[in-house]
Amino acid sequence: MNPNKIPVSAPARFEVMADGWCRQALRIDSPNRDERPQGSGIDLLVIHNISLPPGQFGGEQICALFTNRLDCDAHPYFDQLRTLRVSAHFLIRRDGVVMQFVSANERAWHAGASSFGQRQRCNDFSIGIELEGTDVEPYAELQYASLVALTIALQARYRLTDVAGHEHIAPGRKTDPGPFFDWLHYRETLSAQTPLVLGAQALRFPA
Repeated sequence: MNPNKIPVSAPARFEVMADGWCRQALRIDSPNRDERPQGSGIDLLVIHNISLPPGQFGGEQICALFTNRLDCDAHPYFDQLRTLRVSAHFLIRRDGVVMQFVSANERAWHAGASSFGQRQRCNDFSIGIELEGTDVEPYAELQYASLVALTIALQARYRLTDVAGHEHIAPGRKTDPGPFFDWLHYRETLSAQTPLVLGAQALRFPA
């Protein structure tokens, strides 16, 4: 029996299946993934932001980056990304559409050098969710709605205990999701709905 699984179903518009794929997400497989270490568990959500080029939304460049197909000659900013091999489990676009690149059962390459509590290498035990956005402007309400629904679905599948921003697990190196991410709104909206997920404990949020 999978020790991470909670024997309940997500009450949501999203459902994460036993194979780690969300039934309602648009699936685009990334090669930038590997197996999690044996016994590592899956108990942390990490919230990121991304836009390519920075501050521009709606294009295909994020998907191209996560699938190693980015044309690095298409924009000056992309030149620094030529050797980068990264991915996230999920991307939530500005319109609330959820895309998935890596099974949540597997390790996506989203956190980099990182630590949480006494543990290093957060990729081993976390699920990475990218929000299409920047550090300098608010996120869309549709993104919060999808983030909450996806969080609930993930809580129904895994024994999640904590949520953090990339800035919290890699301080000094990363700043996302930034000051415009409304942690209180996310927490209160999630709290209002998580009683529907029987057996899921309340997530701990950044202080």
